[in-house]
Amino acid sequence: MVAAAAVGALALAACGSSSTPAASSSSPAPASSSAAANKVGVILPDSASSARWETADRKYLTDAFTAANVAFDIQNAGGDKAKFATICDSMIASGVTVLMIVNLDSDTGAACETKATAQGIKSIDYDRLTLGGGASAYVSFDNVAVGKAEGDGLVKCLNDAGVMSGAVDLLNGSPTDNNATLFKQGYQAAITGAGFTIAEDQAVPDWDNTKALTIFEQMFAKNPKIVGVDAANDGLGSSVIAVLAKNGLAGKIPVTGQDATDVGLTNVLEGTQCVTVYKAIKKEADAAAAAAIAVASGQPVATNGTVKDSKTGMDVPSVLLVPQPIFKANVGDVIADGFTTAAKICTTDLAKKACTELGIS
Repeated sequence: MVAAAAVGALALAACGSSSTPAASSSSPAPASSSAAANKVGVILPDSASSARWETADRKYLTDAFTAANVAFDIQNAGGDKAKFATICDSMIASGVTVLMIVNLDSDTGAACETKATAQGIKSIDYDRLTLGGGASAYVSFDNVAVGKAEGDGLVKCLNDAGVMSGAVDLLNGSPTDNNATLFKQGYQAAITGAGFTIAEDQAVPDWDNTKALTIFEQMFAKNPKIVGVDAANDGLGSSVIAVLAKNGLAGKIPVTGQDATDVGLTNVLEGTQCVTVYKAIKKEADAAAAAAIAVASGQPVATNGTVKDSKTGMDVPSVLLVPQPIFKANVGDVIADGFTTAAKICTTDLAKKACTELGIS
């Protein structure tokens, strides 16, 4: 009954990384429970590429599994592929009935899912599709739509400032993350479709914000005559803003991001970042938990589309949620959704002033 209720909730919900990972979260199933035979293992990727993995995903997944009375074990690989593999092996040995992963790259993720399949354990890809992995379902946001929201947002900021053409830099996510490829597909099409050209175009290994700063410094030195920057997430965006600030251009050249992190939202309020993309992570976590419970119980997952695995050519049954662009004017939407608080984002003089003007408290 729990699984059926969760699947029903999923159908309604269907609409997506501070450096020290939290300790693993786990809970045994109660002895007297129809869900007692099921245990879900969750591997999160890191806590450096985006704060969301520990501040949001862990919490919401924990809440969802606890409410469903399902045993779970949530661990974070800390950006370490060897640790990811070790966690995978230990979860399989512990008897999980479903394995939900956010891969560090498709090769590592696929190796984990292949081991799970050999032991009769089904897998769920969470947030990132594992190419060649063979997951039973994929739960994420429509990542091309996420990228399009970034690109459209950048174009809006430029047009609002009276800029209708010019060169834009692209600072992309990790080349080993399939999501980064989809994000770029969305924002590059939006930017070039609006009449702008692409100047520099670089990927950032492992979504590393320190590497991003160095890479963008080199990009900017090579071609400083740009009108905007599409940075693939808020962390990369902050690195871009730091470089622009050193050159007296923060707030003058629009910058994008995604994840609606506290830092990203503060940047938006200050005017140094023109847009972030909010992915209601609670909805994503709830949908993923419902999918895992359904798979563990032999129930069908209530999907709303498919995503092609470019390595196998297979269409993976998917739950694709809808992202929301966040500009300065609608930052309050993220707070109203309970994702963060005014105290966490109205933290600088400029941000406090904007919060007062917007009635955010």
